[in-house]
Amino acid sequence: MNTDRFNVNESLSNNWESLQAKHSGTGHPGTTKYEWGTNQHRDSYASYIGHDDLLSYFSIAENKSKERKRVELLEKMIQPVARADSSKK
Repeated sequence: MNTDRFNVNESLSNNWESLQAKHSGTGHPGTTKYEWGTNQHRDSYASYIGHDDLLSYFSIAENKSKERKRVELLEKMIQPVARADSSKK
């Protein structure tokens, strides 16, 4: 039974490595909090832009056109994320 468990873990490890190679935002053991936050920040905005219903919701809530809101979200994607440790100074 231990050999079956080992094979499952090995398979999971191989799949994880292929996911990391395919998607840069999946992280790795050396990922810093800043890198993780930046990836999360950009992935969230990309999701908002990619899902038309979410984009409609945001544009209606802010009384803006969908295209204007889409451009605003795209601009936020390229802005740097503030480091949490810099606010402690």
